Amino acid sequence: MSVSAEGLPGTAAPGDPSPPPGPVVVGRYDQPPGYGVSRPRGARSWLFTWTTGGQGWLRQGAAEVRAGVGDLVVLAPGVRQAYTVAHGAAHWQFWWVHCRPRTTWTQWLRPYAVGDGMHAVTPVPAGLHDRVEEAFRRMSADARLPGTGEPPDAGTSADDRVAMARSTAARELALCALEEVVLLTATGARRPEPQPGVDPRVRRAQELMAADPGAPHTVRSLAESVALSPSRFAHLFTRQLGQSPMRALREARLWHAARLLEDTDLSVERVAAAAGFVSPFHFSRVFRERHGMPPGAYRALHGGELSEA
Repeated sequence: MSVSAEGLPGTAAPGDPSPPPGPVVVGRYDQPPGYGVSRPRGARSWLFTWTTGGQGWLRQGAAEVRAGVGDLVVLAPGVRQAYTVAHGAAHWQFWWVHCRPRTTWTQWLRPYAVGDGMHAVTPVPAGLHDRVEEAFRRMSADARLPGTGEPPDAGTSADDRVAMARSTAARELALCALEEVVLLTATGARRPEPQPGVDPRVRRAQELMAADPGAPHTVRSLAESVALSPSRFAHLFTRQLGQSPMRALREARLWHAARLLEDTDLSVERVAAAAGFVSPFHFSRVFRERHGMPPGAYRALHGGELSEA
């Protein structure tokens, strides 16, 4: 699908589709109370927001966050989302980027996951704000880079204009600037406190699943890794997290499979195997149950053109 920056609205409105997942689209808004966007089917691309003034409220599935100055909030595609000026705030000024992220970023963002594909990287130390802001300005300028010639000056570009990276160079430069934003904020922000009341052994099992969801984990192997009997481990895990270890593992595998469909050209069968599913038919069935569409349709919607120039 071909979309130009000029074809996008100056301000997104409820019901507007998000940009496609392939290009990098960046803009800066300063919105008054009453501004809001709702996407019942979720976005087609990842959305990154960095608040520079006022406050915003973002919701993704059942997760929600109130974003203030210096907060980076990241929303994954395919999950119901809405965002608006926060109640009681005079305005919401923020940078936003729609794109398909580099695969390494998920590891940096993982500690800040708050559920349903939402990551809230906060609080970012004030000493980093200027550097992050400069990276966004550079991203906006680089996205306007033509196929040849020099990019516009980052200090004089129109920040409130939507910019879309049209060339390979523009897209890669914009992604480099966004990678700097993710790395600066994810390594500079205070890591969230562990879930209160969750046994360290349960947290350790969660970390093992997240680190390698495609591994042949079982209740017995996870229990042995945290020095518990299988029955004691399964009971403790289910009581504290509200779902069984195998249900949590299936969710981790489906999340991993979705990222592989977005970021690689692996066949559905190889994605299923890499994500830990023995049967591609079982994988397709549970993936459809989780995402509302089969793996091939999900890739067509969210994967973009992997060979795009």
